Amino acid sequence: MSAPTPTATSEIPAKPARRGKKFARFRQLEFVLGILLAGGMCLAVLFSGFLFPDGGEKIDLMARLTPPFVKASHIFGTDPLGRDVLARVIIGGKISLQVGLISVAGAVAIGVVMGLVAGYYRGFWDILVMRFADVQLALPFILLAITFIAIVGGGITNTIILLIVSQWVQYARLVRGLVLSLRDREFIQSARAIGVADIRILFSHLLPNLIGPVIVLMTLNVATNILLESSLTFLGLGVNPLIPSWGGMLADGRTYLQNAWWVSVFPGLAIMLTVLGLNLLGDWLRDSLDPTGKTSQ
Repeated sequence: MSAPTPTATSEIPAKPARRGKKFARFRQLEFVLGILLAGGMCLAVLFSGFLFPDGGEKIDLMARLTPPFVKASHIFGTDPLGRDVLARVIIGGKISLQVGLISVAGAVAIGVVMGLVAGYYRGFWDILVMRFADVQLALPFILLAITFIAIVGGGITNTIILLIVSQWVQYARLVRGLVLSLRDREFIQSARAIGVADIRILFSHLLPNLIGPVIVLMTLNVATNILLESSLTFLGLGVNPLIPSWGGMLADGRTYLQNAWWVSVFPGLAIMLTVLGLNLLGDWLRDSLDPTGKTSQ
């Protein structure tokens, strides 16, 4: 009589467990890489005044268009006016990150309040907010940008306002949908029954349950706004070209791509790596804040 073969029941859970461990390691790697890319750029921007006291505006015509890695004083080379490309890339990151962060904060402040009101009160307020959102979503962003800039002009402040106007809708629709799923839950009904004011229900009971999805969307939108600001500045619709910014550096260097590629390539790499880092952090947050754990399966 042959020996009994081992059953497969003990081996079946091993594969999902291994997949779960691999996914957990991948998420850790995703988080670390996101922190290194996005956090490294943020730290460089914060200390840019100490690293480059001249603000990247020091002109040296004798060193114009110096290739990268030739001089220790100009690791990324110089632009057509002899200005250090590394200094201008880091200084330019201050403008792009400033626009991205402030515009997202403004869009969140408006969109969350509008979504809370629309989802909680329904009726007239819901119809008003959502129809206005539908009209705005029907407008292509580039058409909205051209019209807005033609009326009020460019600049950092107007670019931030444009991004707020174009993105508050995303937060309003997200928050409204979440509020609709929560407004009839037991803890909300109990708060109403004991006479808790609506304003307290909105901001003390409903809002804390919406933080996770909103934070994830904020992280991804900061990356999106950096791209949009750079694109608008590249087209001449955003930040003043006299102010160092990634989009402006790309625009200035496009005529030198054949004989001075570094003038455009390094600002482009800064945009790509910063946006990649923020997207990785957004993905990590989405998986970490998922209460059902479905994204880890």
